[in-house]
Amino acid sequence: MQFCSDCGSPNQRSTPEGDTHERDVCTDCGKIHYVNPKVVVGAVCTWDDKVLLCRRAIDPRRGFWTVPAGFMETGESTEQGAIRETLEEANAQIEVTDLLAVYNIVRLSQVQIFYRAKMLTPDFRAGIETLELDLFPIRKIPWDDLAFPTVHWVLNKAIDVKDHPSPVIPDLRG
Repeated sequence: MQFCSDCGSPNQRSTPEGDTHERDVCTDCGKIHYVNPKVVVGAVCTWDDKVLLCRRAIDPRRGFWTVPAGFMETGESTEQGAIRETLEEANAQIEVTDLLAVYNIVRLSQVQIFYRAKMLTPDFRAGIETLELDLFPIRKIPWDDLAFPTVHWVLNKAIDVKDHPSPVIPDLRG
């Protein structure tokens, strides 16, 4: 960050007194500009033993399948964020039932939180960030066309992996 968002003066990288990390610090007003990890929230949504997947209409990984997920907004809980993302991407009404997984993606500076959710009706339609979407029986999940490693991980966690094995996905969390 080159300039202070408060006063517009130049920032310089330094370690503030009592801190352990280098930060952007304003050379005029002294404001410390913290850059913290982003929180991604999502849901593995089901209806009649089928999983709702969305084909991405945006980069990164346009054209690949994912569960409804995205960045959390200010002023909402993680559960509310997962519900909102599902509504935005799939126009589906859901009820969050429990926390499914939390992944720390350090290399991307993200924390990803996924919930298990039940669709309240079988009605859905593609939102602006979705090319198409469908309910997939577990045996028909397009494992080779999933957008991100975390989608593999959370789907494997959500289903009985012993009865429905998917390809082995390496642990890329570090």
